[in-house]
Amino acid sequence: MTARILTNVRKHVDEPRPRGSITNYTLWTVQGLLALLFLFTGGMKLVTPIEVMTAQMPVPLPGLFIRFIGVAEVLGAIGLVIPGLLHIRENLTPLAAAGLVVITIGATALTLVGGDIVLALIPLLVGLLSALVAYGRWRLQPFRG
Repeated sequence: MTARILTNVRKHVDEPRPRGSITNYTLWTVQGLLALLFLFTGGMKLVTPIEVMTAQMPVPLPGLFIRFIGVAEVLGAIGLVIPGLLHIRENLTPLAAAGLVVITIGATALTLVGGDIVLALIPLLVGLLSALVAYGRWRLQPFRG
């Protein structure tokens, strides 16, 4: 009896939810919005002159580091959407979202160090949404163990 219950629990936990579920639609919506946001912010870090970027930041950062963050944001935005659209290596989407969580943690910390507590809520919220996508896509992955 106990073995049958454990088998049913494992089967329920290991099986992904169907692709047409409300969770899937919600995650796709959040992923799309986050991808647009990170494409914009990362693109701006790549296109804007370094002097202008450092003048706008609460804490000055090296120019190459700003460019690196821009590249990471653009690649993270691509990683949020492309694997799911092409159905190739879909397990990379939660990793891209987790990487964006790390970036937003840094952005939140820098904003707090700059002294603006209210503005720090924006990267915090974006980071929480990225964490939601990372967890949600990780849970929807089929078990391959």
